[in-house]
Amino acid sequence: MKKLTILLAVLALLVSSLACQALTGGRGENPMETIPSVDDTADPQPAPSDEESEGFDFSFSGDSEFPMPDDAKNIVDIAGTTNYQTSLSLEEVMDFYRDVFGKQGYTERPILTVVSDTTFSMVFDGDPSGQAVVIQGVDLGDGTTNVNIRLEDV
Repeated sequence: MKKLTILLAVLALLVSSLACQALTGGRGENPMETIPSVDDTADPQPAPSDEESEGFDFSFSGDSEFPMPDDAKNIVDIAGTTNYQTSLSLEEVMDFYRDVFGKQGYTERPILTVVSDTTFSMVFDGDPSGQAVVIQGVDLGDGTTNVNIRLEDV
């Protein structure tokens, strides 16, 4: 009886092993052998030139179509959305945009203005594109406000 139990256990291990090979492709190769080696003597890939990256619409230089306070920093403009940080408070940022856009003839949509202790969102109409200017701010808690401004179909 003991011999039969051992024989059945060996047979079960053999069937399990074959099943595992079937599930993994059954090649039995070491997958690490198929990875190409790194050639340290090869020239590194050159960074894409400005001509090659024309399909992307982004800037880290602070160029933006939107007005920003003088102390704006960490300015990122990607696909028409500008994000930056300022030392102005939430209320000061809101007052800044009310002043700047008011002088340009834009009108705020008060029904879409939302303010909490740590965030705000406001929308202005009047952009020549016909889209609304959406401005959102978040108090980062370190004396800095993060501001996001973009055009949207609202």
